[in-house]
Amino acid sequence: MVYGKSCHLPVEMEYKAYWALKFLNFDEAISREQRRLQLLELEEMRSTAYESSKLYKERVKKYHDKKLLKKDFHPGQQVLLFNLRLKLFSGKLKSKWSGSFTIKKV
Repeated sequence: MVYGKSCHLPVEMEYKAYWALKFLNFDEAISREQRRLQLLELEEMRSTAYESSKLYKERVKKYHDKKLLKKDFHPGQQVLLFNLRLKLFSGKLKSKWSGSFTIKKV
């Protein structure tokens, strides 16, 4: 929905379509069948778009995971801890990394 634009409910659109059919003297059964086919095509396009989006996300995840480096930690190694909760109260110069910790057990 776009801000500032009027919202048309499906019921309103259906009523306008019915009024146009009566006004132009079209056959209601034929137009109803065409409408049903259009809705089925729309649903098919939505499912195709959903599947292609899903495949794209899987490919991007696979590519990203391939670029990650596996880290092996050993006892006695020095590490830094990344604080995720600091995002809420972050300052520009505050470090998100804390301490120098020694690994005791893996």
